[in-house]
Amino acid sequence: MKRSDFGPDFVWGTATASYQIEGAWQADGKSPSIWDSFSHTAGKIKTAETGDRACEFYTRYEEDLDLMRSLHLPHFRFSTAWTRILPDGHGRVNQAGIDYYNRLIDACLTRGIEPWLTAYHWDLPQVLQDRGGWKKRSILEPFEEYLSVLARYFGDRVKNWMVFNEPMAFTGLGYFAGVHAPGLWGPWNFFPAVAHVALAQGRGGRLLKNLLPQAQIGTTFSNSWIDPASDGWLDQQAALRLHAVMNRLYLEPLLGLGFPNDDVWLKPWIDFHLKSGDEKDMVFDYDFIGVQLYTREKARFSALTPLVWADIHKASLRGVKHTEMDWEVYPQAIYNILKFYHSYGKIKKIIVTENGAAFPDSVVNGRVHDADRTAYLKEYMGQILRARQEGVPVEGYMIWSFMDNFEWAEGFRPRFGLVHVDFDSQKRTVKDSGLWFSDFLSGRNANV
Repeated sequence: MKRSDFGPDFVWGTATASYQIEGAWQADGKSPSIWDSFSHTAGKIKTAETGDRACEFYTRYEEDLDLMRSLHLPHFRFSTAWTRILPDGHGRVNQAGIDYYNRLIDACLTRGIEPWLTAYHWDLPQVLQDRGGWKKRSILEPFEEYLSVLARYFGDRVKNWMVFNEPMAFTGLGYFAGVHAPGLWGPWNFFPAVAHVALAQGRGGRLLKNLLPQAQIGTTFSNSWIDPASDGWLDQQAALRLHAVMNRLYLEPLLGLGFPNDDVWLKPWIDFHLKSGDEKDMVFDYDFIGVQLYTREKARFSALTPLVWADIHKASLRGVKHTEMDWEVYPQAIYNILKFYHSYGKIKKIIVTENGAAFPDSVVNGRVHDADRTAYLKEYMGQILRARQEGVPVEGYMIWSFMDNFEWAEGFRPRFGLVHVDFDSQKRTVKDSGLWFSDFLSGRNANV
């Protein structure tokens, strides 16, 4: 496998998110987000840490982009913080926030790095959450205003856009399980959030395309390949239900198929929060879909989990190779999910907008020897090439993440980066995996 096998126009890059790297949480007119509030609440973050400093990318972005350029990384996915752009959630535009992202975008372009902008990567303004957040239909107007502001100020230079990062993740973990911001739990919070996010997904894509007709407009989905934990009928049904929730719930309304209602009976509960014509409004033909996958899960029946009657048999308990997140290393998962997306026959372009692995890393004599991560990336890339050679229109791959960062409720412990960050000194050290990927991109190690 070599870079040229993927074709000359294949997109290679890395991905990040504003809250996870920027820090400067109170700087230059920024208001608190739900993740500022959540991480400052005792007991919410496993390591009792916050993203207040994170990687200090807000002030160190130029040196980080210099490092990115030195590693031959041609594309950079980042997100804008709604709270820097519209601190009140809507209305007043914060010029300092606009200026920062203008500097960041210009700094990318002057270095020959193509910026890919994610509009919403989970950091909702707290002022909007105080009014109900994604549970309330009233969120739609501020969200569309936010997208319009982004298009107005950045659309002349940013050519690749993503509306959402992983709607199932931020609604499932934040509005059903309560383990991510805003920390709500239960189906009575989840169902209205699903309805309004699915509606914003269609309307947001349409709005950006109308404002920026020449741009490539996409959105991203979290995925895990789901297999049953056994051959038993109950576990097989559990796998179908989890697959419907984790991989189909937001995709199928976008494609005009409505919410899944065959393997899991959620649609009536979601429909309760919709108005006539909403399902049609959810449909939009995106220029590309971002597929994000790290692992597969094995589902088993559980009477303790309402609605889906399923839980996940953890990788560590199954005795399989796994990452520090307890995610199984199973490269075929990404091949399977790419084939699944292609099976709809309605998706014209797929970009793998996140894939990567967290392993325990340490700096020894100025080096980080992370052979497990390098092997993981090689194997998953090989499965992406396999899918591409079989006709799946996958046209890009972005590694999560460029550098170690604040991993949400897990704190700073899991390290996904190609670049190691000492969070006390903020010293950056390129890991062996980062050096390998740089060599792969430059052709110095043509075959891997």
